[in-house]
Amino acid sequence: MKKTIPILLLAILMASCNTETPPREENREKQKTVSNDTIPKVIGIGGIFFRAKNPQETKEWYGANLGLAIGDYGSPFEFRNADRPEEINYLIWSPFKEETDYFEPSKKEFMINYRVQNIEGLVRKLKENGVVIVDEIETVDYGKFVHIMDPEGNKIELWEPIDSVLTQMGGETTK
Repeated sequence: MKKTIPILLLAILMASCNTETPPREENREKQKTVSNDTIPKVIGIGGIFFRAKNPQETKEWYGANLGLAIGDYGSPFEFRNADRPEEINYLIWSPFKEETDYFEPSKKEFMINYRVQNIEGLVRKLKENGVVIVDEIETVDYGKFVHIMDPEGNKIELWEPIDSVLTQMGGETTK
């Protein structure tokens, strides 16, 4: 009797699981929905920035000791887009001078850059929610940027990237 209880439980568990996979057409439709998603939101980390007494020395230390590929602006990390694996995306790790004003009005030692989709829609949503928008959306070759403040006084950089421009620029990346 004792052996039949676990077997019975396993049978009930397996019977209650839906193990059918949707038809391929449904999978394709789901993938289209994900990759064509324009809901204003954060979709990843775009950068990690922090103050350093000697940014160049700090970059060199990380390169020599941890193997980061170091360039003028820090280390670009390369990764694949989860929804479109053929697409290369980037995150930048970068030490800034201690006296930088780039993090202002925040007095914190760091700033996070978030990758977003539909930056215009996100800024409208944030304004409706009373979030402090520090500046206007700025467009550059490799995307759009805007800065906001969180309730703790952290300046946050929002970036709607055009990764293909960064890929075309080339250069060594951390992988």
